[in-house]
Amino acid sequence: MHVGQAVSAEGNRLALERWFGQNMRELPHVALTTLPTRVHRLSHWSDLLGIEVWVKRDDETNPRYGGNKPRKLEFLLGEALQAGSRRVLTFGGLGTHHGLATALFAREVGLRVGVGLLYQPVTAAVRENLLALHALDAELFYGARVPALAAKAAWRWLQYVRAGERPYVIPTGGSSAVGTLGYVNAAFEFAEQVRAGDLPVPERVFVPLGSGGTVAGLALGLKAAGLRTRVVGVLVSDIYPPSPRKLCRLAARTAAYLKVKAGIPLPALTEEDFFIERGYLGAGYGAALPPADAVATWLHQHEGIKLDGTYTAKAALALERWARQHRTAGPVLFWLTYSQARVVDLVPALPDYHALPRELQRFFENP
Repeated sequence: MHVGQAVSAEGNRLALERWFGQNMRELPHVALTTLPTRVHRLSHWSDLLGIEVWVKRDDETNPRYGGNKPRKLEFLLGEALQAGSRRVLTFGGLGTHHGLATALFAREVGLRVGVGLLYQPVTAAVRENLLALHALDAELFYGARVPALAAKAAWRWLQYVRAGERPYVIPTGGSSAVGTLGYVNAAFEFAEQVRAGDLPVPERVFVPLGSGGTVAGLALGLKAAGLRTRVVGVLVSDIYPPSPRKLCRLAARTAAYLKVKAGIPLPALTEEDFFIERGYLGAGYGAALPPADAVATWLHQHEGIKLDGTYTAKAALALERWARQHRTAGPVLFWLTYSQARVVDLVPALPDYHALPRELQRFFENP
């Protein structure tokens, strides 16, 4: 049984406000997105697979830098500002898109940024993102393993505290109870589009599963909105990968946060509400998976959508293989979480790599 009903609230930009009214305005929030994002049928992919395939265009959440990051960050940075913080501290791989989005949007709202980095396979795109992070004034530090990075992060946090910056910590991928609100809101937004007849109710939604906030938020929000759509999280990370239990706990924390902040009760989820597709990681986080890259190339040529090799291409491959085995099922939806923004549009002039901390320069010197 779903909670709430869509209410008339003209001018409310967030779907949560339209469903639950003024209570939702108590949530910390700074506007970073242009919503709702589009849904449309992928006709060529549908014809190829013999099943109805639709897409939710979260690559268009923000004209400067889209994808799933702005949805989470508008709540996270909102809470940081509400707490009086002057700096945020977050984490990711060497080529972190989350870190890049955090650096971009935090600077826009007047917050300094520290980013702790872990190893991932080094590509031209990873190097480009590293240089862009530096150009966006992010303070970068590196740990070869999680324990080393955690130790350095604790030291940095203490330095920020001593400097009076009241640092606000954003976990990897923005997947805290607060960040996950971004995809609870997205689920209610999607439910509105289904009810408006913009698309049929999908049997399954395929989405990359990295830190878990996107999957947990969608599962919680879709169930609360009364949709029986199954969220399939395609695992793309082997760095503390989420399990159904972890996702269930994250969803529970998010529901509890909403209850305390806005008095809104959301349904309880169980581990059975989370399905993880584990066959598409490849050699590890950030490692290429040639069949996924082939699907990404085909979709760019025939549907005009752009995917990345770390996250969305692997989710698309999982959808395609599932569809070929279930031609009588459907429809299905591909939730596109990749930003199509080019780094050169964010930072027209990238610095020389010698401007980076010395511990990061070696990723440019050793191919």
